[in-house]
Amino acid sequence: MQQTFKADDVTIRETETIPVAIIEHRGPPAGIGATIQRFILWRKAKGLSPLNSETFNVFHSDPQSTDPREYRLDICVATDRGIDEDEQGVVSGVIPGGRCAVLRVVGNSDDLETASLYLYRDWLPESGEETRDFPLYCQRIAFFPEVSEQEAVAGLFLPLK
Repeated sequence: MQQTFKADDVTIRETETIPVAIIEHRGPPAGIGATIQRFILWRKAKGLSPLNSETFNVFHSDPQSTDPREYRLDICVATDRGIDEDEQGVVSGVIPGGRCAVLRVVGNSDDLETASLYLYRDWLPESGEETRDFPLYCQRIAFFPEVSEQEAVAGLFLPLK
């Protein structure tokens, strides 16, 4: 069942800068599963459990309007540990702090297109807000297989000026 959203579902929040370890997925979205598996293996090897280290996705590209070969998504885990680039291609980075519009998505969050379109096409023009120079990102708060797909929770963050 597709979730519908309204303006009251969006909150504006001041966020802190989050140091993260990043594994970048570049290429057709159909290959994201393999990148996720590499990320999970690396994360387990480093002891960064989803129970104690927040998980994020940074959406650099729109899969609907980007050439599949150019599609880019970052899979991140919050950590303040120094990261040496290794054979998995994991690098250090940050999700910058600042004002964000936040939309909570409950249920299967494998496809956040409806939620992101709501933020960009409906909420943003009505709000009078402006985006800043960082892409839309998602915090995976509770996700499969730790919870059932119906109980999954994600926060979609739209950085604002």
